[in-house]
Amino acid sequence: MDGKRSLKSAKPSTARVIVPRPVGQLARRSAAGLPRGYPALLEDTKSRIRTAQIKASLSVNREMIQLYSSIGRDIVTKQSLEGWGADVINRLAQDIQAAFPGIEGFSRTNIYRMRAFYQAWPAFSGDASFVPQPVGQSSPEPSAAIVPQPVGQLAGNIPADVAAIPWGHNSVLIEKLKTANERLWYARQTIENGWSRSMLAHWIDSGLYTRQGKAVHNFKATLPAPQSDLAHQLIKDPYQFDFLTLAADAAERELEQGLLAHIRRFLLELGAGFAFVGQQVRLEVDGEEFWIDLLFYHLHLRCYVVVDLKVEGFKPEFAGKMNFYLSAVDDQMRHAADKPSIGLILCKTRKKTIAEYALRDLAKPVGVARYVTKLVESLPKRLAGSLPSVKQIEAELATETAGGKPKSRRGKKRGKG
Repeated sequence: MDGKRSLKSAKPSTARVIVPRPVGQLARRSAAGLPRGYPALLEDTKSRIRTAQIKASLSVNREMIQLYSSIGRDIVTKQSLEGWGADVINRLAQDIQAAFPGIEGFSRTNIYRMRAFYQAWPAFSGDASFVPQPVGQSSPEPSAAIVPQPVGQLAGNIPADVAAIPWGHNSVLIEKLKTANERLWYARQTIENGWSRSMLAHWIDSGLYTRQGKAVHNFKATLPAPQSDLAHQLIKDPYQFDFLTLAADAAERELEQGLLAHIRRFLLELGAGFAFVGQQVRLEVDGEEFWIDLLFYHLHLRCYVVVDLKVEGFKPEFAGKMNFYLSAVDDQMRHAADKPSIGLILCKTRKKTIAEYALRDLAKPVGVARYVTKLVESLPKRLAGSLPSVKQIEAELATETAGGKPKSRRGKKRGKG
């Protein structure tokens, strides 16, 4: 009886009481049973994790480069003030590796790179007594002096853009370039475009610094400021088509087919953001057909880019033809969200003043640039003249395939010697 009374008199536990949720709160759940705000929370969390990872990576990279720079500074100081010889670097590499077995980055070669790195950026280390020198150069070179940048551009002792790229990239900059302006420019391009070390070396070898933004154009007069500045930086002069071998008398069709046969390398030379749309793109105007050589869409500029290929020097009438193409593309192909289409005339040669006059009062944005191909154009004239053309080679191959005897061919004489 007492047990029954205790059971009856016992109060239910509050921990087991279930409080019903408001109807509106249940409605805010997604079909997967998760709150509707969960996907946004997840994406935000992942974004912050990635940002933290990038910051940590950049911090480690920056600290390592600062360390290498300070080691280079110490070596240069000892060698300059106390007359230490090169043998010290060899011994330092051995002792560091003995103290830290398996450590990377402290080979004899890399320590020499640290020394060269410090010599490349002395003004940024607060020490103006050391003048930047190319790698391996022992005597100062005043003409290579670096102008200090504003403090806001510095990361410790070196430029922020230089500290933000990996040491391997910095090694390429030091070994291949002599001036601070070039190194800084390529460092910024590496960050903006995400270049690998091999890609950085490729662009340096191709002389991109001297070619970027050098084409003749009318972008400032025909495009709004943000787009005109970006378009200016995207157009090169000359374009390096070193993957093509063309004879002097090559036709435009051969040039076009050669570029498309190497479309990956062609797009690489054009630069980031170019997407291939088509070749010999048909336009119909008033019942007549017109054909665009190559059509691209630029993902950053958000516009079509019409490319007209020429195997001769630039002529003023080329500009009028391109203006016509751009008007037709803007009218027939451009969407409401697209920016005005841009034209690029690629010629074998061009005279700057003639091109400027031709574009000065043109209504559409057009650039004129040269291109350079490999082998035949780069050989001395006396050798280039003795080489067979593409048509001659094809004719001989056709003769051999048909079972006939190949005809003997001798190069035409191009004068003495």
